[in-house]
Amino acid sequence: MGTSKTRDKLIDVARHLFAKRGVEDTTMNDIAVASEKGRRTLYTYFKSKEEVFYAVIEREMARMGDRLRLVATKDLEPEDKLVQLVYTHLSLIKDAVVRNGNLRAEFFRDIWLVEKVRKEFDRTEIEILQQIIMQGIRQGKFDVANIRMSVDIIHYCIKGLEVPYIYGRLGSSISVSRPMVKQVIHRAMAKIERPDEKEEENKIKD
Repeated sequence: MGTSKTRDKLIDVARHLFAKRGVEDTTMNDIAVASEKGRRTLYTYFKSKEEVFYAVIEREMARMGDRLRLVATKDLEPEDKLVQLVYTHLSLIKDAVVRNGNLRAEFFRDIWLVEKVRKEFDRTEIEILQQIIMQGIRQGKFDVANIRMSVDIIHYCIKGLEVPYIYGRLGSSISVSRPMVKQVIHRAMAKIERPDEKEEENKIKD
């Protein structure tokens, strides 16, 4: 088995063990045994359990970044693409936490590590937001004086929704809050309204 495949297998086995038992109750020996690799092989790739945990979170974030890139390639209007990016982001974060079982606690217990690992994910999202906004400007859909500020507003709004969304504090209302998400985007983008959009907004209010 090649070097990258061996490392990938160790990370995948560790993720399943962390999800089942939690990081604290999983040992390096557990990972070595479950992966059918010796401790020497495991320590060749990782010096400690903390390094393995870091790699697991990093892998999850990379997977989510790939999914966000797919949204950016869709044939959608810029505003619709931004809305879909918001919902994709929240769904991915919740899925990553829920499907990892006991690992969920570590996501929040060691939030500084998660923030450190997710920097690349954040950079990816910021780049995608910039691309979509530029697309909207070119098409005459957005009127943005400060692109970076608009990107930051949307990015931090999404991050601020993560924890309440994961814990279900937004409940099923998240499915009907699309007008609210659009409203944030309208404000951040100083979106140029079309007559038919104003009519649609009035229908929503009614």
